[in-house]
Amino acid sequence: MKKHLSPTKQQQQQPPPPADAPVQSSEVTVQQLNELLSDGSGFYNLPTQHFNEVFPRIYIGNASCGGGFVATFSRELLVGHLASLHRLHIDRKVYVHCREGYSRSPTMVVAYLMLRHKMDARLAVATVRHKREIGPNDGFLRQLCQLNEKLAKEGKLNGDVGKLKTK
Repeated sequence: MKKHLSPTKQQQQQPPPPADAPVQSSEVTVQQLNELLSDGSGFYNLPTQHFNEVFPRIYIGNASCGGGFVATFSRELLVGHLASLHRLHIDRKVYVHCREGYSRSPTMVVAYLMLRHKMDARLAVATVRHKREIGPNDGFLRQLCQLNEKLAKEGKLNGDVGKLKTK
């Protein structure tokens, strides 16, 4: 199994914030998400399968598997794509892919879970990571943190961060 050093471990460790600095429970950082993604020693595992079902009827995979699924989404994190994903997911299986099925497509699915299932970023990342080895780049993780902050301010996240709800 191939392993990559996580971007967090590659960079020099930054000093932690002061102990008296207020931290909101809805605040999510790139470092927190990277810790959820790594194997504990700071390494990411690459996917071992071409595709995995990461949420009921939602599959993430690489570009080598395209047949037999309803739709594919492979570009930027766009609201239009997320709306299309939601419409398709209601009735059918959906295959979300990018070239490797490791960074871009998992980010799309995590954002979908946050927007449509009201999961906080940590729970959504952990949900997908539990079913597939993923490693969204820090830019995508930063966008997920920003989305989490926006949804939290709007009251659009479940209060039960630790509970997975599928309906």
